[in-house]
Amino acid sequence: MKQVVYLRKKAIKGVDYIYLVKSVWDKKNKTSRQKTIKYLGESSRVSREDIPMEYRNDPKITAFLLENTPINVKKKHELISKLQSQLFSRLTEGNLKDSIIIYESFTSKSTIDQFYQKIMNPVMENIGLMWSQGKLSIATEHVSSNTAQSLIKIIADKHKKPKLNRGRIIITTPVGEDHCLSCNILESFLLSKGFSTFNISPSTPAESLIQFVKTVQPTAVLISITLKDNIKSGQRLVKKIRNNYKKLPVFVGGQAFPTGNKNKFDAILIENTKQLEQIPRLLIK
Repeated sequence: MKQVVYLRKKAIKGVDYIYLVKSVWDKKNKTSRQKTIKYLGESSRVSREDIPMEYRNDPKITAFLLENTPINVKKKHELISKLQSQLFSRLTEGNLKDSIIIYESFTSKSTIDQFYQKIMNPVMENIGLMWSQGKLSIATEHVSSNTAQSLIKIIADKHKKPKLNRGRIIITTPVGEDHCLSCNILESFLLSKGFSTFNISPSTPAESLIQFVKTVQPTAVLISITLKDNIKSGQRLVKKIRNNYKKLPVFVGGQAFPTGNKNKFDAILIENTKQLEQIPRLLIK
């Protein structure tokens, strides 16, 4: 059985102390028990360098330190970079199992939106950039994207909240836009917040979307555009929605829109400066 090693925080007289522990299987009692490997000291003084080398790169250890010790900004960036590097390696290898471990390690002390914003999105942007520069093969890019899509689906299935009814959201892209990773991330996050989602990306023809709106009667439509070349297609899509459903809230966003964007839409533009966690509040205004 694989040994599970992690950090444990214990409060004594108002002070938090951290221990490096492992789970040990007790064959006699048929249960696991906790065994201390090393006492690390007060949480305010513990750093990554205090962790024995053989455990230092464990994603669970990195995520715990990130959320439970008062590290300075530089060290926080270093820990985030470490998790990004680990996820990059797992995605490009097609290692879904370890990608899940990295996600679960981070979100055990943080949130889904922070995982997407601080870890997943930067990694996928880097993979796309490296592919465009010829530093990654198209096969590796496909493996990474497919593994990322599988991870997002697992996150969505794990965190959907069917008992809540905060709204019915259609998520799509205009014709010509073949990037759907952002739509899948949005779907995953909105499901975790209690929304019902209908992800019909990528490249939905306007006529099909209009008919689909009539069928599901959504609370709002979210349109994601990654490439600037597809902005005009997005504008045409929004115009057709407006011609048929004047009161339906339509939101547009994505990497195609830099800060200070001047493209005009008859829709609510979600700027890149908006945090993922702010989107649900926009949808229910």
